[in-house]
Amino acid sequence: MTRKKKADDGGWGRLVRDIVVIVLLVLGIHSCVAKPFYIPSDSMMPTLRNGDQLIVSKYPYGWSYASVSFHLAPKMKGRLFGTLPKRGDIVVLEHPVTRVDYIKRVIGLPGDTIELRQGALIVNGRPIRREVQPMLSIPVDANLPGPDSSLFRFVTRDANGRAVLELPVVRETLPGGATFDTIDMGPGYVTDDYGPIEVPADHLFLMGDNRDGSADSRVPVYAKGLGGPVPFDAIAGRAEFISFSTDGSVKWYNPLSWFGALRSGRAGTDLRPARDAGADRE
Repeated sequence: MTRKKKADDGGWGRLVRDIVVIVLLVLGIHSCVAKPFYIPSDSMMPTLRNGDQLIVSKYPYGWSYASVSFHLAPKMKGRLFGTLPKRGDIVVLEHPVTRVDYIKRVIGLPGDTIELRQGALIVNGRPIRREVQPMLSIPVDANLPGPDSSLFRFVTRDANGRAVLELPVVRETLPGGATFDTIDMGPGYVTDDYGPIEVPADHLFLMGDNRDGSADSRVPVYAKGLGGPVPFDAIAGRAEFISFSTDGSVKWYNPLSWFGALRSGRAGTDLRPARDAGADRE
């Protein structure tokens, strides 16, 4: 009886040890290498859609308290092996006040002067290149437009009577050559005019691609915005690619719905911005 009890205790001990090792391994990978990230809003449209699932890498900018998954680390200054993002990178960050996860695009680096006039972005006193694109038509589904979305005004019907979003797209090119599409809903929005403001040392100026529907560095904290440039230490990682995307029709209890809810053509989308070799270099 004694031998059996010891054997049983050893078995339970090994099980607990294995579980702890697995949890620590998962936490280590999430915190140091990469983790999944779900898009819950339309603030990064048209690049990212509500329902996209991303892979976010943790190592490109080094590590800080924000790198630790599940907000387990106390807020501390400094980064290990810190390397600044490039303008145009899409980053995941901890909100400096609420510690809620946000995802935005890097627009301004330390020392940059950022200004917006009638929705046009000006970096270091020079208006960036803006090119109006054809209207973008996207099918409406249960995830799009997202809850409380500013995009509902663009819902219409196509020739077949299907509900679609017809979005006004402007392609922007930042200093350094990063090129990406944004949504510009036209004049009349509070965030159309901002600054000028100089980005402090060790800070970044972040904006959403849905320029008139994003709570970002232009928006005060009381309105769920970032309240200005964000400390570099708050950056958790870089968005790399879309792993899959769902249309909101998933029923967790019905595995068949998991496949039917997948949006075609989204998986594998690279989220690193294109770089225009002919753009201004700094």
